[in-house]
Amino acid sequence: DLQQAPSICVHCAVGCNLLPGERYGQIRRIENRYNGAVNGYFLCDRGRYGYAYTNDPERPQQARLQSAGTQTLSPRQAIEQLAGWIADGEVAGVGSPRASVESNFALYALLGADKFYRGETAAAAALNDQALSLLREAPVRIAQMRDIEAADAALVLGEDIGNSAPRLELALRQMTRNSSFEKARQAHVPVWQDHSVRLLAQQDRSPLFIATPAATALDALATMAWRGTPTGIARLGHAIAHALDADAPVPARLSQAMKAQAADIAAALLQAENPLLISGTGCCSGAVLTASAAVAQAYFRASGRRLGFSLALPEVNSLGTALLGGQNLDALCARAETGRLRCLIVMENDLQRRLPAPRLDALMSRVEKLVVLDHLARPEADLLIPAASVFEGDGSFVNHCGRAQRHVQTFMPAGDQRESWCWLQQVGHRLEVDLGNCLDELISACGHAFPALAGLVDCAPGQDFRLQGSPIPRQSHRRSGRTAEHANHSMREPQPPADPDSPFSFSMEGAPTALDRPAASIPLFWSPGWNSIQSVNKFQAEIKGALRGGDAGVLLFSSDATPTDPPHATPPGATSQLQTVPLHHIFGSEELSARAPAVIARGLVRPYIALHPATAKKHGLSAGAICRLQTAECRLELPLVLRNDLDPNGVGLPFGLPGIPPDVFGQRAELSMVSPA
Repeated sequence: DLQQAPSICVHCAVGCNLLPGERYGQIRRIENRYNGAVNGYFLCDRGRYGYAYTNDPERPQQARLQSAGTQTLSPRQAIEQLAGWIADGEVAGVGSPRASVESNFALYALLGADKFYRGETAAAAALNDQALSLLREAPVRIAQMRDIEAADAALVLGEDIGNSAPRLELALRQMTRNSSFEKARQAHVPVWQDHSVRLLAQQDRSPLFIATPAATALDALATMAWRGTPTGIARLGHAIAHALDADAPVPARLSQAMKAQAADIAAALLQAENPLLISGTGCCSGAVLTASAAVAQAYFRASGRRLGFSLALPEVNSLGTALLGGQNLDALCARAETGRLRCLIVMENDLQRRLPAPRLDALMSRVEKLVVLDHLARPEADLLIPAASVFEGDGSFVNHCGRAQRHVQTFMPAGDQRESWCWLQQVGHRLEVDLGNCLDELISACGHAFPALAGLVDCAPGQDFRLQGSPIPRQSHRRSGRTAEHANHSMREPQPPADPDSPFSFSMEGAPTALDRPAASIPLFWSPGWNSIQSVNKFQAEIKGALRGGDAGVLLFSSDATPTDPPHATPPGATSQLQTVPLHHIFGSEELSARAPAVIARGLVRPYIALHPATAKKHGLSAGAICRLQTAECRLELPLVLRNDLDPNGVGLPFGLPGIPPDVFGQRAELSMVSPA
């Protein structure tokens, strides 16, 4: 009895498919939308409960001019104000990896390549670019979710996926059971007899090797769990590559213990039929990604086969941003140092989470007018324009595997919220910049400008798509109370609004249920006699298989190019210096879910510094003391937490929290006491 539309989870780069349900202008429920290549039947708790940020009553609903008092603007006034500032002088625009591809492209096309900045620092952008390069060029098989679940040996190099990509963790848990299923088949025990299979297998599991900066939830299932700094993890990766291929360089001063561990991991990968490597940007270390590439290349040379490969990335559209490219925030700061900016447009991005406070203050001191397009309250903006959240607008994201997926507007917001790309289209009309008149036209322009993104047009049906000549209803025929829900305003039943950007209608009227429709056009799973999400099996070709209309989305690239033999990367040297390492938290490290009341009530992590007890003792520090951490990028003063699971050379900091910029990680650190516990 809700209004629903196909959507995408925005809380990590996996891009799980959702069916959000709206009632009385608020999202009331999140259900899983089956996609065999992405999330299958499951969602993580972050995706299930993190949606409620969109129901925040403090969210901006009208445009506001805040430079001299607060003045509410109509959409037309806001568009004219922004267009005037852009035309008036020096301007720059900052995109965002949590904004859609279309919104980022619209800002790029409106201002031009020389004035568009991708919303990431140089270090963060370099990591995402490196990840994209690995996925497109390394001799690997990009592993979809079902490929991860089917693997029979896995190496996790530097990524706490239980906190950075939780749905991948569940897939790895499933993977560790494949050995028991094989035993069951050999003993002629049906694999669906779960209790019998578990009794037969006992503690036997498929090999899983984990190398991370701190303990993970998967350690209990791991064949080996290894702790180290990002430099140490990269050295282990290169040691594994050398064990696979003797021509690969071996790290200097490698301990006998690490050599033995690397040999065991290499042997398990070579013996497996479907081995898998999972890494990512979670360590904020290019050296870890380089080591992952070295393992993949060495495995290919040793076996002649491609290693299954998956990368965890920080945000929902990190790969989409990398495919668009653009200058980074460091370049913007350098530009501001040479002259004032008449207008800075920040789109769906909080620069306080990206830049150290001194650099951000220096940047903003050179900005005359700050324009923010966002669906979050931003009091520092001179002009705040209310952008639509993922549930209030249409757009596309590119997930960690390179799969472009469309999210469709679930409901019409009560205020003036609209997609950032829609606001920018209207500004383009004022400035005679052609950005089209609807989503389909903008996507077409994006594909022409960036051939790597041309596949966006195929990731979901366009606005002209019809089933049996009719649009697709967002509401089931069971929905009631269309008049009653507006009774406090009028008993007259309002006419449903039109949707010019998708083939869906805001009503119960439309095409009847078709089980074989394109997967991206399914707003709800319903079949006669199956009045719940359980009816998804009616839409599938087979259980756990693809939907009858295929898995939603389209892969923009693959790694099936003929492998080349690139020069061997030089392994990093051993070091005893303290190095900052990121510690990820499923609740708190991601910006939007941290604003959901259910998540807040559970308790969010607060900023801290974490040390191994031996390291703290060496520096004369105790738990609860306020410590000063100094790196080349910034200085932090935070309470100290002791953790036995950290490498003694690691200084842990929670990732993604305001005031802890990402560029602080991977840096040489110095510690001192500010005040005792």
